[in-house]
Amino acid sequence: MKKLFFVAVITMAFVSAALAQTKASLTAKIKTPTAQCEACKNRIETYLKRYDGVTFINVNFRKGETQVKYLTDRINIEEIKTAIANAGYDADDVPATEDAYNRLPRTCKKFEDGGGHPKPKVIPPAPPQQ
Repeated sequence: MKKLFFVAVITMAFVSAALAQTKASLTAKIKTPTAQCEACKNRIETYLKRYDGVTFINVNFRKGETQVKYLTDRINIEEIKTAIANAGYDADDVPATEDAYNRLPRTCKKFEDGGGHPKPKVIPPAPPQQ
């Protein structure tokens, strides 16, 4: 009986210790309007994976947003935005650094800078035929 009680106490101690080490994490959506293709998505995700505390990254270039889950005791949202800007892309209110933007391939640059992703033109519907 004493052994069973001792095992139960030890088990409870390990469980409480494991629960006490849960890190606080947050999920944030960052507007990244200059990420316009699959290559941009891969570049941002690869760049952010290097940072300690970033646990999840999903770049949706069609919507122009990046979802990031991070541990608050290791990194903050401003550091993540700065990291995206250092990769060459705008992140919310943080503009891309000029040097990193200039290193991007031509297809990943803004259309007004000679990039390959123009904004789609809205074509009016054809008039009805009689």
